[in-house]
Amino acid sequence: MTATDQNPAVPAASPAARIRTFHPRRGRMSGRQTDALERLWPEYGVDIAELDGPFDPAALFGRGAPVVLEIGSGMGDATAAMAVADPGRDYLAVEVHTPGLGNLLELVERHGLTNVRVAKGDALDLVRAMPTDALDAVHVFFPDPWPKARHHKRRIIQPEHVTLLRSRLRPGGTLHCATDWAEYAQSMRETLTADPGLADPHNGFAPRPPHRPVTKFERRALTAGRPVFDLIHHRHS
Repeated sequence: MTATDQNPAVPAASPAARIRTFHPRRGRMSGRQTDALERLWPEYGVDIAELDGPFDPAALFGRGAPVVLEIGSGMGDATAAMAVADPGRDYLAVEVHTPGLGNLLELVERHGLTNVRVAKGDALDLVRAMPTDALDAVHVFFPDPWPKARHHKRRIIQPEHVTLLRSRLRPGGTLHCATDWAEYAQSMRETLTADPGLADPHNGFAPRPPHRPVTKFERRALTAGRPVFDLIHHRHS
């Protein structure tokens, strides 16, 4: 039985939703990352492709704390930093880049973090398997901009996906996006503003929040002269 069969609140994936919003990347694994992945994955890891039925984040963490979903956690530095500073919430990081998963797991062990879990695969498939109102926040930081017009359908921030993400937020929960791609930032703004279930307290781009760590990727963007845009919306109560 699939997640959709068991939970009528989970929308069936349409053909558009099945289009990948990510491009799996190959990367060399360091010995440290390989070791962390091999040792810690059984305790902290989730293979999204192997899910068969509803997914309960609270059961994964073993407590009922608010859950933050990190879509595209990269090398995990920002996720680990936020989890260290925010022990009252649980962080579920989704990534397809294996070295990034290994690196985050190494950071989890180094900092003794109990409020982080990692998932490999398509974040949208994971969200579809979740119950409604399961998340306190969703972070989509520096997603692939898919700059060519013919690839815009692969962007994660588009109406159908936003509707899905918003449905898994608790009332008042936060959808926070960030990008250094100006055209994508404007597209994000239009998409998020058009969603009737989201409220925009900033009436456009938000000031950079202090809780979002500056990553190496962001520093490179700023050094290259590309401004960074934050968009922070809340689900209507």
